[in-house]
Amino acid sequence: MALVNAHRIESELKIFDIVCGDDILYKMLEQCLCNRLQGNEIVLEWVAFSTTKGGLKLSLNTLEQFEHEVLNKKYKAKPAIAKREESHNRTRDINSLHDLIKAEEEEESLLDSYSTPAKGSQKRALTTPEHPQSKRSAALIASPGLLLCSASFSPSVTPSQKYSQRGGRGEVVSTFGAVQGTRWAGRKGQTNGVQLELLEGSEDSLINNYKYMFQRLRDVRNVLTEKIEELGEELRTNFNIEEFSPVSLPAQDSVTVLGQVCCDSNGKLNSQSVLLEAGPDQGGRQVPVDLSELRDYSLFPGQVVVMEGMNTSGRKFVASKLFEGVPLPFYSTPIKQEIDMDIPDVPEQLMVMVACGPYTPSDGLTFDPLVDLINVIARDRPDVCILLGPFVDSKHEQIEKSLVTETFDAIFSRCVGSIVEGTKGVGCRLVFVPSQRDVHHHFIYPQPPFILPDLSKDDAKRVTLVPDPCTLLIDGVTFGLTSTDILFHMGAEEISCASGSDRFSRILKHMLTQRNYYPLYPPVEEVNMDYEKFQGYGQMPLSPDVLIVPSELRFFIKDVIGCVCVNPGRLTKGQVGGTYGRLLIQRSSPSIDGKRVSPCVAGQVVKI
Repeated sequence: MALVNAHRIESELKIFDIVCGDDILYKMLEQCLCNRLQGNEIVLEWVAFSTTKGGLKLSLNTLEQFEHEVLNKKYKAKPAIAKREESHNRTRDINSLHDLIKAEEEEESLLDSYSTPAKGSQKRALTTPEHPQSKRSAALIASPGLLLCSASFSPSVTPSQKYSQRGGRGEVVSTFGAVQGTRWAGRKGQTNGVQLELLEGSEDSLINNYKYMFQRLRDVRNVLTEKIEELGEELRTNFNIEEFSPVSLPAQDSVTVLGQVCCDSNGKLNSQSVLLEAGPDQGGRQVPVDLSELRDYSLFPGQVVVMEGMNTSGRKFVASKLFEGVPLPFYSTPIKQEIDMDIPDVPEQLMVMVACGPYTPSDGLTFDPLVDLINVIARDRPDVCILLGPFVDSKHEQIEKSLVTETFDAIFSRCVGSIVEGTKGVGCRLVFVPSQRDVHHHFIYPQPPFILPDLSKDDAKRVTLVPDPCTLLIDGVTFGLTSTDILFHMGAEEISCASGSDRFSRILKHMLTQRNYYPLYPPVEEVNMDYEKFQGYGQMPLSPDVLIVPSELRFFIKDVIGCVCVNPGRLTKGQVGGTYGRLLIQRSSPSIDGKRVSPCVAGQVVKI
C-alpha cells in the first residue's frame, strides 16, 4: 500500500474542482489511514456520496456524515478480509512472513497515532521516569526463554481482554488432606535427586511411533475376549465362584454368568437396553438383562461384570446380584520397602504441579496463561511439573480456520522451548504428556510420546516425554496419567441406580476396577483406538497412588478406594483463565497395624 498524504488528496480533489482547507484535508487523510484507502479512492467515494445527497458541500460536518454512512459500513471489515485472502493466495517463506509481520506492526502503530482508541481497548504501556516499567513485564520481555510472541503465530491476534481481566487469581478452589499451614514449595535445588521413570520400563513402554489403521476386526474381538477372560478369572477367584454358566442357556435355578455390558442399539445405554455379551467360553451370545431386581448398580458399555440371577427362557437374564470388580494392589515391592526402611523418620516432601492445556484463550493465540504458569513455577519452585496437552489445540478457532503464519510443529517447538528456558533457573523436572487434540501429533490411542530433537543435553536431563496413557514412578510414588477426557466420555454413557455416591467417584472406581485407562467400548468417535497397542500399553500395571484425569468437567481432588484422583481442570476455559493442581507427596512405610497410608499428604486446585 503506497503512502497516502494530504498533497495527493488535494490534487485528486482539484480534478473535480473541489477546493478545501487544511483541516478538511487532514480529516480526509485520517479517514484514509483508518480505512486503508488511497487518495483517489476516498475522493471517488466522496463524489459519489455527494452526488446522491444532491451536491453536498465538503466540510467537516459533512465528512463526519460521510464517514458514518459510507466508510464505517463499507470498509470496516474489509482490511481483515483482504489481508486473509492475500495471505492465503500468496506462497511465503519464513523470511517474507517476518517481513510481513513487521510491516503490519508498523502500519498498526501509524494508525494508532491518528485514531482514537475504542473504549476498553488494549493500550500500549508508556515508560517514563515517573512511570517506570514494572519488574514483571521487564522480566518477561528480557527473558530469552519466553519466545511466545503472539504476532509470530497470527499477525491479527490481540491479547485476550477477558483473560487479562479475570478475577480470583491464585484462589484455591478445591483441597485435599492436611492443607492448613502447608508450605507449597519444592526442595530448593535438590531436584537432581528426584527419581522419575516409567513404571513399565523403557522396554515395555510405548516410546516410539507405530503404524496404525491396520487392525482387523478379529484382532479387536480377540483383545476384548482376553479382557473378559482375565477379569472374569480375577472375579471368580476373589468371590469363590465355582464356574460361570452360559448366558443364553435356559435354567430354572439361579446361575452366575460372566460377560461384557453393551447396548442393544447405537443409542445411549439405559436400563431397558442393557445386553450382556458373553465370551467364547460361555457361548459368545448376547442376552437382554432385566435390572429391576437390582437395588444398586452402575453400568457402562464395555464393562466386564459378573451377575447372579435366572434365565428361565434363555431369552432374558433377570439379574438379582451384581459382583463389583476388584482393583489391583498398590505399589509395594520389596525394593520400595527397603528404601522406606532406610529413609529418616520424617522423609522430605515432594511438590508436584499438574497443568492441562489448552494454554491459550479461545479468542486468540496468545500464550499468556502459559506465561503466567511459568511465573508460578518460578515462584513456587516445584520438584516435578507434569504438563498435559493439548499444546497446539486442534479445536482452537484460528487453527481450524488456518489463520496461523507458522507450521504447527514450529508453534509447538517454540511453546516447549519457552517452558524449558523459563524453568531452567528453577531446575524442576518436566513431564510432557501428549493429547489427541494436539494438531501436530499422532491422534491415535494409545498415543506415542512427543519427539523433541532440538533439546540440549542439559535440558534433556530435566525433560521426560511419556505416552498417553502411562504409569509414572516419582520417588517411589506411582502416578497414573492420561490426557484423554475419560470422565466426560464415560459420564455420557454410564447409567446408575445408586445412593450416596457421586458420578465422578463411580467412574473413577470403574477405571480402577476394570484396570485400564479407557474401559469404555465402543469408544467415542473422536478417540481412534488401536486395540492391539491398547492391550499392551493402555492397561494399569497396578493401582496408582495418584491418578491424574483432566477433564472439561468440574475440577476436583478426592480419594477413591485408596487412590487420590485429581482433575486439575484446564489452564484456560474458553476466553477466561482456568485452574491447575499441586500436590505434596511423601513416601511412607506401612503403619504399625499394616494398613496402607496414602503418599499424597495434601493437594489443591488453584486458579491461574
